[in-house]
Amino acid sequence: MSRRHPLAWAISLALAPNSSSFAAEREEPIELRSSVVSASALNSKVNEMASPAEVLQGEELVMRRESTLGETLNGLPGVHSSSFGAGASRPVIRGLDGARVKILSDGVDVLDASTISPDHAVTSEPLLAERIEVLKGPATLLYGGGAIGGVVNVIDKKVPTYVPEKGYEGELELRANSVANQGAGVFGITAGSGNFAIRAEGTKRQDDEYEISGSPGKQAGSFNDTDSYTLGASFIGERGFLGAAYGEQNLSYGLLAHEHADCHTHGVRDWHCSGHEEEHDEDHDHAHAHEAVPYIKMKQKRWDLRGELKDPLPGFELAKLRVGHSDYTHDEIEGGEAATTFNNEATDARLELTHEPVFGWRGVVGAQTLRRDFEALGEEAYVPPTLTRNHALFLLEEYNVGDWRYELGLRHEWQDIDAEGAKNTSHSGTSVSAGAVWTFAPEYSLGFSLSRSQRLPAAEELYANGPHAATRTVELGDVDLDEETSHNAELTLRKFAGRTTFTFGLFRNQVSDFIYAADTGHDVGGGYREIEYRQQDAVLTGAEGSVTYALSDTTDVTLFGDHVRGKLKGGGDLPRIPADRLGVRLNQAFTQAVSGELEFYRLQRQEKIASYETETAGYNMLGAGLTYRGSITATDYQLFIKGNNLLDERGRNHSSFIKDDVLLPGRNLTVGLRLAF
Repeated sequence: MSRRHPLAWAISLALAPNSSSFAAEREEPIELRSSVVSASALNSKVNEMASPAEVLQGEELVMRRESTLGETLNGLPGVHSSSFGAGASRPVIRGLDGARVKILSDGVDVLDASTISPDHAVTSEPLLAERIEVLKGPATLLYGGGAIGGVVNVIDKKVPTYVPEKGYEGELELRANSVANQGAGVFGITAGSGNFAIRAEGTKRQDDEYEISGSPGKQAGSFNDTDSYTLGASFIGERGFLGAAYGEQNLSYGLLAHEHADCHTHGVRDWHCSGHEEEHDEDHDHAHAHEAVPYIKMKQKRWDLRGELKDPLPGFELAKLRVGHSDYTHDEIEGGEAATTFNNEATDARLELTHEPVFGWRGVVGAQTLRRDFEALGEEAYVPPTLTRNHALFLLEEYNVGDWRYELGLRHEWQDIDAEGAKNTSHSGTSVSAGAVWTFAPEYSLGFSLSRSQRLPAAEELYANGPHAATRTVELGDVDLDEETSHNAELTLRKFAGRTTFTFGLFRNQVSDFIYAADTGHDVGGGYREIEYRQQDAVLTGAEGSVTYALSDTTDVTLFGDHVRGKLKGGGDLPRIPADRLGVRLNQAFTQAVSGELEFYRLQRQEKIASYETETAGYNMLGAGLTYRGSITATDYQLFIKGNNLLDERGRNHSSFIKDDVLLPGRNLTVGLRLAF
């Protein structure tokens, strides 16, 4: 279905009539919404940032929501997904994923195990998101120098920040789809009086195995059952708030293309695996129903503490505190028993102080600390138990003069990893960034940024040593890996008002000592291949953007696309780089209450592949959506229907580890109702 870009959404808002005459002549030029990005250093607006950013909220977010965060964001220029079936999907930003894309819950890490493996789910629930911010590129150092791909910040309501004017407010949403026989619902209610407010919210989702194109069958193991709840409370005063929330999330989803094998070794790196391999038929193997499909059963308990205080100290405008603590565990169930268990207990805390202008410079100084206690137990304990401690100091500044806005950033990190039965490691890294935005005409701006970012190796890259059934690999880490250093240059041209609006971006990211999982070419048997974490200089270059033209007061058309190329400097391509994408979208407001959208895009064939990687064919995607808005007394409602993959195309996601075994969902119809009171 439709992957509606913020530019198109903004145009449709600007086109919405504000008088009794729906076709009234436009009195003012169209102007893109200028959403504030809380994940930026100083709550900058989108058009003020040196690097591109996207903000999804309101009706646009409701229409884009899917079962996972990756699929919800898939389709934004420069953003794809690393799908691993219906339950696990992380955002891929400019060809980078995993630890290079930081996923946050209102400024602190989601604290799950999704960076460990692509089959591990992201614990951020799209149905509970009030707003999703996507920052592309490494120029923002507020959350970690390792986020050289970008940052995704999910804003929610679980800790109240204000007392509702009428004493309460809430929302309720129900939806269903045809491709997976989905039923999903979410509720949230905030109530308060005086200086206190409380919040309760919850979700429930059940997806059956989804249907695939060109076959009467379904994708075996593609089920996804989720439920969650959160309770929060806050004290709210004239100068700020302090609140806390506790929540639990339970998730159960199938492991597609999961093939367990019996692996053993005669030496440290001499692995041999044996297992049953089936003969596959292109039209039938994807719909084959296994008698016992392996699945993940996950549970996360999470505590959040959030606070903000205006004028906390002389010379400072604002203090901002965020603390998250997670007790996460998941079992990989095979044959009715837990074959492997992953435990991750982690805490992420950060304090930011916004200082008053000094010689015209206004900025944020802060500190962050992360503690992560991780262990894997059972048949696939390919990473030893590790305790990671990461500490950081950061400083970000801005200066405005005339038509120019300047940005400077500095961050230093220290990291220690204690590994059971292996060598302990210590790393440190310094990251710096500089950028400028020139508003050279009333409707135009040009942004330029340079950054040097260092990412410290993750525990799995250092210590992996064993079979991993989800990806059908035997993974071999390297305890002697060094920091990787990214040098990024970016240019962004925007036109943010008028009948024609656009955003175009070019970037070049040169990474020294890039850490990647290289296929060694060694088939260890049982359908498993050997990969090892290596370092080699790499370069990622790309372009992305969209242009919108308002055909009339009620109709606009948008052309959008993205391209990224990832190469190793010694020769060869990086694995799982998304293919080029080009599309067009038509938005139509029929009345003040009814609006629709039609979108078509082409995902090209991906032929630029790494050693031992396979190509993926191109395919076309057609989507459509229709929304009706109304109100009854004090309750606003939204009825919507949307169609995904209306051409019923057979597509494969090149960013996925299991693309050769798993097809994307076939034709799908989603209907929903959302109430706000």
